[in-house]
Amino acid sequence: MLKREDNERITRTGPGTPMGEVFRRYWIPALLSEELPEPDCPPVRVRLLGEDLVAFRDSDGRVGLLDAYCPHRRAHLFWGRNEECGLRCVYHGWKFDVTGQCVDMPNEPPESNFKHKVKTVAYPCWEGGGVIWTYMGPRDEQPPYPDYEWIRAPETHRFVSKTFEDCNYLQALEGGIDTSHSSFAHNNNLQDKKALRTRATAPKLEVHKRPYGFTYVGIRDLGSDGNYVRAYQFIMPAQQMRGYMTNWSTGEPERYPSVNGHIWVPVDDEHCCVYNWFYSADPQRPLPRKYCLEHEALFGRGPEDMLPGYRLKRNKSNDYLIDREVQRTKTFTGISGINTQDFALQETMLPIVDRSKERLGSADAAIIVARQLLLEATREVESGKPPRGVDPRTYRNVRGCDRILPKGVPWQEGLKEELAAKF
Repeated sequence: MLKREDNERITRTGPGTPMGEVFRRYWIPALLSEELPEPDCPPVRVRLLGEDLVAFRDSDGRVGLLDAYCPHRRAHLFWGRNEECGLRCVYHGWKFDVTGQCVDMPNEPPESNFKHKVKTVAYPCWEGGGVIWTYMGPRDEQPPYPDYEWIRAPETHRFVSKTFEDCNYLQALEGGIDTSHSSFAHNNNLQDKKALRTRATAPKLEVHKRPYGFTYVGIRDLGSDGNYVRAYQFIMPAQQMRGYMTNWSTGEPERYPSVNGHIWVPVDDEHCCVYNWFYSADPQRPLPRKYCLEHEALFGRGPEDMLPGYRLKRNKSNDYLIDREVQRTKTFTGISGINTQDFALQETMLPIVDRSKERLGSADAAIIVARQLLLEATREVESGKPPRGVDPRTYRNVRGCDRILPKGVPWQEGLKEELAAKF
C-alpha cells in the first residue's frame, strides 16, 4: 500500500511536480534516431513530461528540440520548413536554430535587431545507441551523457525499438521489475511442465540498493537441478536491465545470449513511451538482423504488430485480440506477444493506479524498493542534491544475466563474471 499523497508524488511528472523535477535531472530518451533519418527531414512532434515539443535535424545533422509553439503568435512549429540550419515557422517566417535562437525574422524591417532578442525554449540533445536523448533540467546541473553498456555496444550487436503505452509510466515500470509474473502472464505453453519458470512459480527475491538504483535477484528452486537465478538491475529513474542468456523452457544457453531491458519515459501523466533495447552478451558475437526481428515478434512488437506512432495493433480498443480458446488450451492469457500481455494488464488498471488500495506481498520486494528510491529522489532534488544514478560512473559497468547455478553456490559468486559489462 502507498499513501495517496505519495502516489501522487511519484506518478505526476509535469513541470514543477516533484517527480517531474527528478526526471528533469537525467538525460532521457526523446525519440529514436530513425525518426529524424537525415538532415532537413520533416520535423517530428514530441510530447515529453507533459510538454509539447517539436524535434528536427538541421542541415548539419544536429538535433534541436524546441517548444512546439512559435514565440511570435504560438503557431505550431510541426508545420515548419526545415531548411538552411533552422526550423522556419510557416505563419510569418520566423526561423529558429537548434539552440532556440531566432536567426531570421523576414516580416520585420531589414534594419531591425528584434530577432536577436527572441529565443524559444530549447532542450539540449545528444545521440547515442540509436536514441536521441535530451536533458530538460537546470543547465548548471546538467550531468554527463548516458553511458549504459547497451549504448557502447556497436550497432551490429544492438537493437532498439519503441512502443507507446496508454498508462502512467510507473505501472508500466513496475510490471517490468516484477519477476514472478512471468510464471503466469508469460506462460505461453501450458503443456510445458519443465519450463524453468513454471517449475518454480514463487521465486525467492533479494533486493540490494546501489548508488544507481538497485540489484534484484529472483532465485527459483529447481530441486536437484540447482537454482535458476535471474539477476536484474534497476537504474534510476526508470530503466531495467535483465539477462536473456538461458532458454526458459530447456535451461540450455540461448542461441544468441543477450542483455535486455526497457526505459519507461513519461509522455504525460497518463501515457508513456517504452524504449526496448537488447544487445549481444558477447562482444565477439554480433546479433543477426533476422534474429532481432524474431525477438521483436516474440514480444509482440515486430513490424507486422505495429501501427503508426509506435502503437500496437493489439490494443485496448480490440481487447488485445484475446483468444479465449487459446487461453483455455495453450497459453495463460490467450494474448499473443510477451509485451502485449504486459500492456493488456497495465493499460486496463486505469490510467494511474490507486496504490492506496493494494495489498503487497513478499513477491513485490523490488516494487517496494523502487517506490522508496523514487520518493527518496524527490526529496533529494527538493533539497538541492543530485538523485541516484545521475553520475554514469555508478552504473557503466553493470548488466543483468540469468543462469542455473548449483545448489550452495551464492549468486554473488556464481554470477560475478556475467554481471560485469564487457563493452
